Amino acid sequence: MIPVRTKVAASLYATLSISFWGISFVSTKAVLRTLDPYTLLVLRFAIGAAFLLFLLLLNRYRLKIPFKYIPHLIVLGVLGVFIHQVVQATALLTIDASSAGWMISFSPVFTVILSMLFLHEKMTVPKAIGMIVAITGVLIVTSARNGQSIGFAFNIGYFLMIISTLNWAIYSVLLKKLRIQLPSLVITFYMSLLGFSLTIPFLIRNRGWESISLLTNVEWVHLLFLGVFVSGIAYWYWAKALAVLDASKVSMFLYLEPVTTLVAAILLLHEKIFFISVLGGVIIIIGVVIVNGQKISIFHQYLWRKR
Repeated sequence: MIPVRTKVAASLYATLSISFWGISFVSTKAVLRTLDPYTLLVLRFAIGAAFLLFLLLLNRYRLKIPFKYIPHLIVLGVLGVFIHQVVQATALLTIDASSAGWMISFSPVFTVILSMLFLHEKMTVPKAIGMIVAITGVLIVTSARNGQSIGFAFNIGYFLMIISTLNWAIYSVLLKKLRIQLPSLVITFYMSLLGFSLTIPFLIRNRGWESISLLTNVEWVHLLFLGVFVSGIAYWYWAKALAVLDASKVSMFLYLEPVTTLVAAILLLHEKIFFISVLGGVIIIIGVVIVNGQKISIFHQYLWRKR
């Protein structure tokens, strides 16, 4: 039986992670005015890895890890760090930060779909209704642009954000299921280091270093936030939350992310927020709540047995 205090602490970790990730869309959008996605990610991962290494040395953690966990860390690093961040940064080249925030809240629906595909959880009427409602919300967000009426205006950015939500659902399930017996801080450090290593070749190909000198002080602040709080603390806290709560429960905190993104986009980017986009986002969240309405599914039970 997990103590209530431990569950509360895990919920707080998840809330902070979601808040940082919600703001990350805004910071990424701000820096993409000067840098290409890969150069941005190289700097972000480098700052994050350096910060996490400092914490590891400060707390005297062992950096040596058992060989059996290396494949697990590579899979998690590629999915949850490299692919996830590249896809999101590329998406933000063509869509605004607030829309990206609404789209990411669709992730829990994919968590349920994965449970049906691989764990043979049955489709129920509430789940079917919830999915239809959530998909309707996604269509509204992706088709409402510049305050116009709903109409087909889908672009590659929205498609990439949908891929991102699916990828994140897979990452959260794997992070829980693989049961890597290492401190969450160590896991986060190696994933950030792997993300840094994988993006360096793209930096060299694009000669990204040439644009670094063009960064303003404000953009450097955004980069430091992305490196320290998003690539460092947020991933670390998310792993700590998943060590206590099951993936489906932690994924429910994603409802908070679009709200954080919306507020940050208005305050920092001065984005215009249109009613139709907000309506679509609210519909997504309502649909996700309906999908996840059952108390304990086969998927939940499976994850708890694996703990």
